[in-house]
Amino acid sequence: MITRQAARLLLLPFVVSLACAQTPPHLFFRVTLDPGMQKPASGRVLIFLEAGSGAKQVSANEFKPSATSIAAREISLVPGSSIDVDVDDVAFPAPFSSLKPGTYQAQAVLDVGHTYSYNGPAAGDLESSVVPLRDWTPGSGAEPTFVLDHAMAAPAPRPLPLKPDEIAAAGKFVTPVDFVSPALTAFSGRETHIRGWVVLPPGYTEHPREHYPTVYWTHGFGAKLDTIRPSALMIASRMAAGKMPPMIWIFLDESLPTGTHEFADSVNNGPWGQALTAEFIPWIESKYRMDARPSGRSLEGHSSGGWATLQLQVNYPKIFGGTWSTSPDPSDFHDFSAIDIYADHANVYRRPDGTPYPIVRDHQQVIATFEELGQQEAVLGPYGGQVASFEWVFSPRGADGRPLQMFDRQTGDVHPEVVAYWRDHYDLAHIVEANWSTRGRDLKGKIHLIVGTADTFYLDGAAHRFEAVLTSLNGEPHFTYRENRTHFDLYEENGDRMAMMDEIAEQMYAMARPSAHWKRPAGAPAPILHP
Repeated sequence: MITRQAARLLLLPFVVSLACAQTPPHLFFRVTLDPGMQKPASGRVLIFLEAGSGAKQVSANEFKPSATSIAAREISLVPGSSIDVDVDDVAFPAPFSSLKPGTYQAQAVLDVGHTYSYNGPAAGDLESSVVPLRDWTPGSGAEPTFVLDHAMAAPAPRPLPLKPDEIAAAGKFVTPVDFVSPALTAFSGRETHIRGWVVLPPGYTEHPREHYPTVYWTHGFGAKLDTIRPSALMIASRMAAGKMPPMIWIFLDESLPTGTHEFADSVNNGPWGQALTAEFIPWIESKYRMDARPSGRSLEGHSSGGWATLQLQVNYPKIFGGTWSTSPDPSDFHDFSAIDIYADHANVYRRPDGTPYPIVRDHQQVIATFEELGQQEAVLGPYGGQVASFEWVFSPRGADGRPLQMFDRQTGDVHPEVVAYWRDHYDLAHIVEANWSTRGRDLKGKIHLIVGTADTFYLDGAAHRFEAVLTSLNGEPHFTYRENRTHFDLYEENGDRMAMMDEIAEQMYAMARPSAHWKRPAGAPAPILHP
């Protein structure tokens, strides 16, 4: 007689085989390091796949995230060796095996420095050729193979609207700056630098007794030291042409492997605000003839750089005379790119009615959702992406030494205890309101913010909230909302993509030199900002 237990044991192999038969096997793509490579290679291999044919390169696109399938795995290879990558395991927007039959094209990139999430492919990353997959059905036919056979070159610099002789002339006024910070070095345990570019005004050498107002500028997400030099050249050229008043500009690099540190004091990235204000500024003012008064120090930046300069003004109101922050990242977390992360049972992926939260738009057209951005970034790499960058700046440190995530990457559910920490330390509207009795006198009238009403990342909503807080405190905010402008055409006027910068510079100069009466050149466009 067979007992029930014995019967279950006899049935177990059948049940297991039936389950295996019902679960389709995972799909694998093979990646090989070309035998001709001179040394081993390691990093995060990314396999990109999209519909179509004939492309010279297949890569991620934040403005059409779900159009490209991405799979990833950490690998280490020696020349001539191969590894099979499970393209159903860590994949976006879905396992590759779920794709419909069709014609596709795919490419593998080895992200050697783990920087793809921040600024895409970099010099030294290894790449395969594009592999055509004609009439391809997932799981049938030969396993696709990618050979990493060449290193990628540095991307071409963006073109400047300047003639070669103008670029050469502007370059004479632009020099690198490199400072080793004791505070940051002590925090990290390794030599840590503040780097950037100094732009001197025309006449600096000819007028050795003149001291100049200084502008501290920093960049948006995805930029770094070499890619901000063109902006420095543009400012030098505009001052030389008389479009801007004579000032010293310091173009600061705020990039890290974790994203942008935004010159904020952070338990994860270190005391960047302290290092800038207590170490770097006194040092650089000793090297150049700068107006070392608060009224002689202005702040300017766009996007993540806009938030960086905004928080520097809020947190160090006695150091700086004013900030002109454009399209800053959210300054009031009740509107975190149109999401109230303080709401009960907040979720950054879905509204209470189940509809998705958008995160990227082109005027009225939604281009990408927060869910697409969050899950694509999780595949591209665990750090360096925009969402993870916020957490490296804003979040408390977890037991594993990494910042705690603000939300669950799979579900989108917000973690309230993390958001509470964000509010107390980095919600600028909250910080200003909570500390107005001690900071208000030094902040009043100093905050200038400019954003488009059609901002690509919905950043105008938080600006309105922040302005309302400042207004309620009699803080004399100077906020400008450029009608129908996006994140990327905010400064443009009459075909000049930097026109608004001239007016910002004029306002900065007027703050530092109220009796100088510098005037905009004849024929300049009508004022864009408020009088």
